Amino acid sequence: MAAKKPATKAAPARPAPPTPDEPKPAKKTAPKAAATKAPVPKREKRPTAAQMKEHAQKLPYPAKQADMKLQPDSNLSGYLPAGKLKGKIALITGADSGIGRAVALAFAMEGADVAVLYNENDVDARETQRLVEGQKRRCLLLKLDVRDPEQCKQAVRRTTKELGGLNVLVNNAAFQMAQEKFEDISEEQIRRTFDTNILGYIWMAQAAIPHLRKGDSIINTGSIVGLTGIPLLIDYASTKSAIHAFTKSLAQYLGEKGIRVNCVVPGPVWTPNIPGTMPREEIEKFGHEVALKRPGQPEEIAPAYVLLASQDGSFMTGSLVHVTGGKMSSDQ
Repeated sequence: MAAKKPATKAAPARPAPPTPDEPKPAKKTAPKAAATKAPVPKREKRPTAAQMKEHAQKLPYPAKQADMKLQPDSNLSGYLPAGKLKGKIALITGADSGIGRAVALAFAMEGADVAVLYNENDVDARETQRLVEGQKRRCLLLKLDVRDPEQCKQAVRRTTKELGGLNVLVNNAAFQMAQEKFEDISEEQIRRTFDTNILGYIWMAQAAIPHLRKGDSIINTGSIVGLTGIPLLIDYASTKSAIHAFTKSLAQYLGEKGIRVNCVVPGPVWTPNIPGTMPREEIEKFGHEVALKRPGQPEEIAPAYVLLASQDGSFMTGSLVHVTGGKMSSDQ
């Protein structure tokens, strides 16, 4: 009797190949995530050397930003805020125009309420207020003079009372007046320059410090000419050097309390002070000696103040932050 062969399983039938008229089945692929593009910030066109020369003008001091033919860029149209100063209260001197206005707007965009201290230009100050309030933040206008210690105390009192505290002091008010001959600088001009630019910073800091707590900060506005010198502005440059030293010394004094003190060092920036204080021939070529071959705009300087006022700058104190367009000094 023959042995039975072991049973084997039949191989599974292969699917018939598709006929020429029958489409091949599509391969399954994982659905792709929808691509999202980050918003591209608007970039302002910066004035060329030809435009600077064409629109050069002399304005009476104190010059109003509203009267400038070539308006400074200070609306921060390309700035992307991130709530870095939410709930903070800032007091900014010289905030009616120029760098101070741009800083006030940047702080408001980041969530801070702002007290704007100014001396004379009501029209410019109201425009700063409009910009700050346009960000749904409170803005307190303080028409006062930083040369008077009592008015500095009043500024801090009103800020703390009407806005509810103080976290950031920005010393930015400044006076400058170009003089061809050093020997011609009057005693009145020298006293006004020093009273505004360095004593005013000291009076404001003395008034503010009792209200500042750990994590709060003071930001001073220095200048590249405080490091390089400038023949047209010898008295002004001297005060800016003093501000740099004041910043470093006060930072050491307040370090144990956790209060930071820093200084922004701008290069040539297009503000009302330029047509209001410089000779026309200097205005025509203003800022074109730097590496970028143009003056800076206030909105290009303001982000440095946000850095120093926010948690992003929490390990920075006694620093001189250069925003100069490539204007170099031996201290860089």
